[in-house]
Amino acid sequence: MNMHEVIVRKWGKQLLPWIEDLGLFLILTVTLIAGGQALWAMLQHGTIALSDLLLLFIYLELITMVRMYFTSRKLPVRMPLYIAMVAIARHIVVDANHSEYKGILMIAIAVLILSLAVLVVRFGHLHYPYPPDDGSEPRDGEKTH
Repeated sequence: MNMHEVIVRKWGKQLLPWIEDLGLFLILTVTLIAGGQALWAMLQHGTIALSDLLLLFIYLELITMVRMYFTSRKLPVRMPLYIAMVAIARHIVVDANHSEYKGILMIAIAVLILSLAVLVVRFGHLHYPYPPDDGSEPRDGEKTH
């Protein structure tokens, strides 16, 4: 490995986590602003609807996802799937035309696909876990690939 590659790898290893943290901080900031705007709109209207609560729940899930990445440096695939399910529930409450059977069927299929994806991911994590990140050997029963 030449000197240029050593420098690039060294700076890359130091710079990329900083960029990731900056991006996460920006996502967190924008999510908090959006949540604040939603709360302000509720206060101005003087009512809180189910769709408003579901929107706040989506913001809370995004904040939880950022926290999980900050603390573990890993992002579970299930989190965006859960967020997508709540977004579909909000769509059903707010936007869906309940008289169109084709639309209802498509929404139901979307929820079913997301639910199956969560089950597949969960099954994979239980039966085919990732190897440890600390450089040690995998525990008994853990797959390496």
